[in-house]
Amino acid sequence: MPSPYAVAICRRHLALPISFRGSMTILDSEATVGDVTFADLGLAQPLLDALRDAGYERPTPIQREAIPLALSGRDLIGLAQTGTGKTASFTLPMVHRLLGGPRRTRVLVLTPTRELCLQVEESVRKYSRHAPVDVIPVFGGVGYEPQERALRQGVDVVVATPGRLLDHLEKRNVDFTYLETLVLEEADRMLDMGFAPQLNRIVEQVPRYRQTLLFSATMPPEVEALARKYLRKPVVVQVGRRSSAATTVTHAVYPVPRHRKNDLLVHLLTAADHDSVLVFTRTKSGADRVVRDLSQAGVQAGAMHADKSQRERMQALEDFKSGKLRVLVATDIAQRGLDISGITHVINFDVPQQPEDYVHRIGRTGRAASTGDAYTFMSAEEIGLVRTIERTIGQEIPRVSVPGFDFGT
Repeated sequence: MPSPYAVAICRRHLALPISFRGSMTILDSEATVGDVTFADLGLAQPLLDALRDAGYERPTPIQREAIPLALSGRDLIGLAQTGTGKTASFTLPMVHRLLGGPRRTRVLVLTPTRELCLQVEESVRKYSRHAPVDVIPVFGGVGYEPQERALRQGVDVVVATPGRLLDHLEKRNVDFTYLETLVLEEADRMLDMGFAPQLNRIVEQVPRYRQTLLFSATMPPEVEALARKYLRKPVVVQVGRRSSAATTVTHAVYPVPRHRKNDLLVHLLTAADHDSVLVFTRTKSGADRVVRDLSQAGVQAGAMHADKSQRERMQALEDFKSGKLRVLVATDIAQRGLDISGITHVINFDVPQQPEDYVHRIGRTGRAASTGDAYTFMSAEEIGLVRTIERTIGQEIPRVSVPGFDFGT
């Protein structure tokens, strides 16, 4: 049954094909539903204890709707902006359903990136600290044998990227005979990265009768097709409009010639105090140049992109989390999957090509009801991209002219 806390059934924001709507219950979780606690959602005491230890008191809107549905065994599609608590929406009911059951692989979570894989693993460990649940992250760029040993021994939860998991499946290192729940996290991103063939091969090797949970920030036709194929009469829970930007973020566009962007970034980050800054560049070489210029100006910065080894990427991320690095410069590898509290500023050094990417990028700040700032550096060649973003998010973004840097001066 749908969550008792659902207050409306709404189709208007989803834009689903008529043929697809008929097989779904669609819940819009934007309205206020009262003072709901995690205990009201039916979670077991060990999870409530873990939530208390983590300092969480009230569920977010998507958690409020998704958790009871997942606990009931329903297939589910969760649509929400980044930073709304999607990961806990499936890890909490997942851990709950593992309590007291047999010790074998019963849950598989597929993620598009290594960073998101580690985030989900961390979430499972956080919420299972008072429960006998074990989890292993499986991704490339790190040692193969430790993963092989753990998978052969059997673990409750496998969190994996598609490519490395297929390697283990082909070598028969993992047994999904008793799998109960399949989670597709950031499904739109997985399809954007070309993982559809790998997803098909993996799903062919898991039990047909299972619970499937699909979470995504957007619902393009490719994700709709994926849902039709893998889910049975799913309930769709949506929080906010799919293309809307986080309401806790203040936006600003800085007009600047392309060749002066590095100078403007150094100027902004040395002229005022910016506690924790995530900078997005379009290219890996661009990220390295930004780090070089910031470091020469005395700003602690590190780079995170695909040319870095997994160890280097993890170290940069850890240094950024701990505050050792004030600035993390990344390509779109970090656009999703980073759950770091306290990011005060996101800077789009290059305007994203797709407006949806703008929403995902700035979702790294202003998370969990905190506030944040999003700066976008716009060269004259990028004006059209910014206008497309403004149409997508339904608002104009103020221009901020910095004397000596604006290409109009």
